[in-house]
Amino acid sequence: MSDAELPQPVSSLSERLLRGLYTLLLALLLPALLLRLLWRSRAEPGYRQRIAERFGRCTLKVDQPCIWIHAVSFGETMAARPLVEALLERFPQGRLLITSTTATGSARVRTLFGDRVEHCYLPYDLPIFLDPFLRRARPALAIFMETELWPNLLARLQQLQVPAILANGRLSQRSAQGYARIGGVSRAMMQRMTLVAAQHRQDGERFVELGLPAERMVVTGNLKFDHAVDPRLVSEAERLRVHWSLGGRPVWVAGSTHEGEEPLLLSVHRQLLEKLPDTLLILVPRHPQRFDAVARLVDEMGFKQCRRSSGARVTAATQLLLGDTMGELQLWYALADLAFVGGSLVPVGGHNLLEPAALGRPVLSGPHLFNFNETRALLLQAGAARVVEDQQALLEQLLLLLADRVRRTQMGGAGCAVVEGNRGATLRLLALLEHHLPQV
Repeated sequence: MSDAELPQPVSSLSERLLRGLYTLLLALLLPALLLRLLWRSRAEPGYRQRIAERFGRCTLKVDQPCIWIHAVSFGETMAARPLVEALLERFPQGRLLITSTTATGSARVRTLFGDRVEHCYLPYDLPIFLDPFLRRARPALAIFMETELWPNLLARLQQLQVPAILANGRLSQRSAQGYARIGGVSRAMMQRMTLVAAQHRQDGERFVELGLPAERMVVTGNLKFDHAVDPRLVSEAERLRVHWSLGGRPVWVAGSTHEGEEPLLLSVHRQLLEKLPDTLLILVPRHPQRFDAVARLVDEMGFKQCRRSSGARVTAATQLLLGDTMGELQLWYALADLAFVGGSLVPVGGHNLLEPAALGRPVLSGPHLFNFNETRALLLQAGAARVVEDQQALLEQLLLLLADRVRRTQMGGAGCAVVEGNRGATLRLLALLEHHLPQV
């Protein structure tokens, strides 16, 4: 790649002053950030491990430059999976580094890719930590997943003439308004990006409004459409249905739920049991540090529950299975008759609707889906999903769909068709990456 194709330096006096103020504030916050790590480690021990990596002290190979992908957490790691697999196949002799921010994201990298990639936590966005990390990593290309941008890191990459690409880029209206409040810093970050590969045109236009040159925005689609359904997962779901003697029991999943959402869903399940007494709810909180608290809530509300982590068998008396393990949400979607996707009855913004849709399951969600407006529109238009405004509407849809196998099959088929018809983002993105890194 020639220097002419890289973004030109953005270094006005006002930008340097703003970034200097940001750097000072972040440095002052370091003790609080460290305490937050230790606090989170009480529920997730992973946050207590490899803390030095967050301060730039990582052990990486330095034999050749690498392709570097930053996937913040569990969701971004899953989104990056088709891209990572394609890069491993396309560049078998190359170095591939994946960084994370959260413990769940780190664990998922290890589970999905093992020793095929290098992995560490991304350091805090301070030059004193970034510089040793970048010397060890030696990135020839930096790929950031979805919306993860940091002012000092992008400035350092530009100084090193490393192309910086945002892959699977998404930016909700709410997030765009947040970035706009720090206009000078946001504008400089956008101008330092080599390319933004956006999920949808609306996402790309918001990046342009924040200062990204329009010629550096390309709509490639959503990588999540390219996830292949693992037939072993479907087989395991069928095995569990037999092992647990579920037979014709109605089963619904509430996946990726958040604080304040579980009481609403449990109230709905209680009313559902009055009409369909053998219904099983599989409840899967989004964050592992909340597993125990949700289990206590389930007990307090009087449900007969089974915790997946206990290894116990679901029986005819079990009213609720608590999915308190990581990495099994797709298994529960495959096992169930239909799925409610959480983070949407409370104003979180929703989560990935495509996981249950790809498995042929009808999809329900609450009204708060501002992080996934385009995906919601596609599924709604196809008749694969329904949005419920409140608990009563959710109850009505559950009663309707659990009693109507034909309608569930139609919705599930429509969801599969949407997923299949929107594949191809990985190939489009790969073509762009090869243009920016022809030597790999």
